[in-house]
Amino acid sequence: MKSLATLFLAFVFSLNIFADTVSDKEKDALIKLYHATNGSQWKIKWDLSLSVSTWYGVYAENGKVISLNLADNNLQGELPAEFFELVNLVTVDLHKNNLKGQLSNSISNFKELRVLNVSGNQLSGAIPGSICDLKNLKDLELFKNNISGELPQEIGKLNRLEILCLFDNQIAGVLPSSLYKISTLKILLLNNNRLSGAVSSDISNLNILQNLSLFNNSLGGEIPKELEKMPNLSEMNLSYNKFTGSVSKNLTLLDALNMTMLDENGKLFLLDVNQERKTESDIVN
Repeated sequence: MKSLATLFLAFVFSLNIFADTVSDKEKDALIKLYHATNGSQWKIKWDLSLSVSTWYGVYAENGKVISLNLADNNLQGELPAEFFELVNLVTVDLHKNNLKGQLSNSISNFKELRVLNVSGNQLSGAIPGSICDLKNLKDLELFKNNISGELPQEIGKLNRLEILCLFDNQIAGVLPSSLYKISTLKILLLNNNRLSGAVSSDISNLNILQNLSLFNNSLGGEIPKELEKMPNLSEMNLSYNKFTGSVSKNLTLLDALNMTMLDENGKLFLLDVNQERKTESDIVN
């Protein structure tokens, strides 16, 4: 009976070992990531002689690496090409490190990815157009980097995206028309960039948007009146742009700086507030 129990425990242990195993390809990709980002200087290091299951921030399921959370862990350098071979990743959180270089076009390999957060690094170059192939992406956070170029024209293909945070970069150009097709967006933060052009009235398509920040760009034209009709919009900042015309009092109150704009000479001014026409009942009262 004792030997039977021993055999049973050995069997259970072997199942656990098997469940913990990831493919040699994925293990090698993780090791390449470790060395490429100066793993010996990480705050919490990996012991490469131990099982992948013991490695900090790595989560595997059914023998596949599905999550990598190495936020604020002193990763330095560039992401190696092998990193993009971790094709089963659902969540990647590498924010607040010292990663450099550009996001590779190979990011399109992450077909299962739902969350990508590489904010607070030193990434540069343009956002690769291939990122638009990540059809399952819900949360894209690239803020506080040195990203430049323009937004991908096909960004609207990210039709499950709920959070888009790209603030504190050097992104230029106009807002792509496809952006207004992402009806799932709840948070859109593009402030502190170099965006120009107008904001389309099609922004009303983002009917569940809760937080909109376009603060400190070079956007112009009139502020779309459709913003007033967005029932879930509770936070908004459009100030320090080059918008002209007038806005409603409601929109002014919603903006943190009451629609403070910059004229062509760089001087501050407040947008005019619409004087709503009084109804006959208002006059009587």
